[in-house]
Amino acid sequence: MGSMGNHEVDDKHHRVNFSTQRGFLTKLKTGLKETFFPDDPFRQFKNEKKTSRRFIKGVQYFVPIFEWLPNYNFRLFFSDLIAGITITSLAIPQGISYAKLANIPPLIGLYSSFVPPLVYAVFGSSRHMAVGTIAAASLLIGHTISTVADPEDDPTLFLHLIFTTTFVTGVFQACLGIFRLGILVDFFSHATITGFMGGTAVILILQQLKGIFGMKHFSTKTNVVAVIKAIFDNKHEIRWETTVLGVVFIVFLQITRYVRTRKPKLFWVSAIAPMTTVVVAGVFTYLVKGQNHGIQIVGHLDKGLNPLSIKYFNFESEYLPAVLKAGIITGILSLAEGIAIGRSFSVIDNTPHDGNKEMIAFGLMNLFGSFTSCYLTSGPFSKTAVNYNAGCKTAMSNVVMAILMALTLQFLAPLFGYTPLVALSAIIISAMMGLINYEEVIHLFKVDMFDFIICMAAFFGVTFISMDVGLMMSVGLSVVRALLYVARPATCKIGKLSDLGVYRDVEQYTASTFPGVLIIELGSPVYFANSVYIKERIMRYIRSEQGSSGDIVEHIILDLSGVTSIDTTAIVGLLETNRMLEKNGIKMSLVNPRLEVMEKLIAAKFVDIIGKESFYLTLDDAVVSSQYSLSTSKTNNAEETVVKETSHA
Repeated sequence: MGSMGNHEVDDKHHRVNFSTQRGFLTKLKTGLKETFFPDDPFRQFKNEKKTSRRFIKGVQYFVPIFEWLPNYNFRLFFSDLIAGITITSLAIPQGISYAKLANIPPLIGLYSSFVPPLVYAVFGSSRHMAVGTIAAASLLIGHTISTVADPEDDPTLFLHLIFTTTFVTGVFQACLGIFRLGILVDFFSHATITGFMGGTAVILILQQLKGIFGMKHFSTKTNVVAVIKAIFDNKHEIRWETTVLGVVFIVFLQITRYVRTRKPKLFWVSAIAPMTTVVVAGVFTYLVKGQNHGIQIVGHLDKGLNPLSIKYFNFESEYLPAVLKAGIITGILSLAEGIAIGRSFSVIDNTPHDGNKEMIAFGLMNLFGSFTSCYLTSGPFSKTAVNYNAGCKTAMSNVVMAILMALTLQFLAPLFGYTPLVALSAIIISAMMGLINYEEVIHLFKVDMFDFIICMAAFFGVTFISMDVGLMMSVGLSVVRALLYVARPATCKIGKLSDLGVYRDVEQYTASTFPGVLIIELGSPVYFANSVYIKERIMRYIRSEQGSSGDIVEHIILDLSGVTSIDTTAIVGLLETNRMLEKNGIKMSLVNPRLEVMEKLIAAKFVDIIGKESFYLTLDDAVVSSQYSLSTSKTNNAEETVVKETSHA
């Protein structure tokens, strides 16, 4: 019977595959593919037999416009036309307003809604994305460049550095997409984005009080303390005329937002509200000669399309650090926001969305934009939401917007010169109020306290220190959290649910355990950072088990199903653990090590040291074997006791 039992156990041992060994190049190729090509981008055309079909499919993949344009029809165009007209009415006031945030001429903001949308329509993968300037990046890029060039004392140098920064952003974003490094964007967690946007909204609102109050002198810093101090120091400049006008515009814009919230079908009311504000404010200021009453206006705007700006790039060493800093930080920020927004709407409408293609598209539109007097553009949430609600079907809505913007620049630009700055401030304040997502902050507090702390770090860092410091603080905490997960991986004691025949965490389920046998599940990669912790955790499980039940642990079963990888330090740690267990008369077994883990265990001679008989394919195999070993041990002990008693008699 004993021999039969051994034979059964050996048969089960043979199910564990010790022979599969991949070569170094195969493992390297697999690792690189999973890191950089998890979506298998060539799947659409690699199996095509005809070279011509493969070429066509390849062009359609890399230039998405060729994928949807052949099937385009008038019905789709009509929907895109309505959406394009709607987002243009939002793009004009936003372009002027956000250019003001970046301390650059208003025309640059309008230029930025002409060339970049055309580029995105060709290379972008999202059908709902509406391209334009974004408030947070506008403020951040202007604030960073102002540390090396004053926008008032030397506006020409400042503008040239803005173009250079946009070029750097474009190259950086395109390289991230080409080399498929979108993993960098993933370090901006949802909590970080929520906190950063909320903090940015607060400082943007405070910054716009200059326009609402009609003040001429203000703080160039963005933190809350500096802004409030500037308001008190220059309170004698406050004009009641602009203040009243600003409050009226803000109330009007907030009412339209409320109407849209209560009745989503009336989205167009809030969509045309900024344009209505600009037109009404401009006409009112012109009729009452507002400049005589302290109401400041945008000023003269020239007609004409985007002039070339490539000749203005400035890479001088004294300005380069600030340019690179602004370009990379705003590049990552705008990518994180744009990709997250595009992904959200693609999920809602079940349409394609490719993050790496989006990075290339964003990079190219900023690259071409920097050549044609544009500054940084992305996919702002407000405009994309309006585009979606307006019924857009393809990226053609961006083409419509670009054409309408070109007509505006060619014929109507001077009219917008009469727009009062107070109207632009009101538009920005109203838009920013929608970015303070206090409901999401409360949700984070209830669900995950660490996420809440990450969110608050971004919020308070941005509002009280600076935008880039707040962002880095939050990202730093996110990285610390990830490192904590690596250093303190999830482990649990598991038992068997008899009615289902599966093994689960004994703390979560009422699962049966086995006397003398302790089953531990390791649920993460085992590295140098956590190998000591895992060794100590196993010994603590043993002490806890023997202390609570009184049973002596004779077998430890480690379930390695969740261990995706292992390094040499961890292997040494497992060997040390095995030696410690053997000294205490405890046998260690390992269940279902994955291919990559098994390869390293074999290469490190770990399998030879502890023996192939210690490896099992399933937990049931390991449990049956350990129970058989325990019963054999008890039988032998009983026989020895009988022999001793007989000889003694």
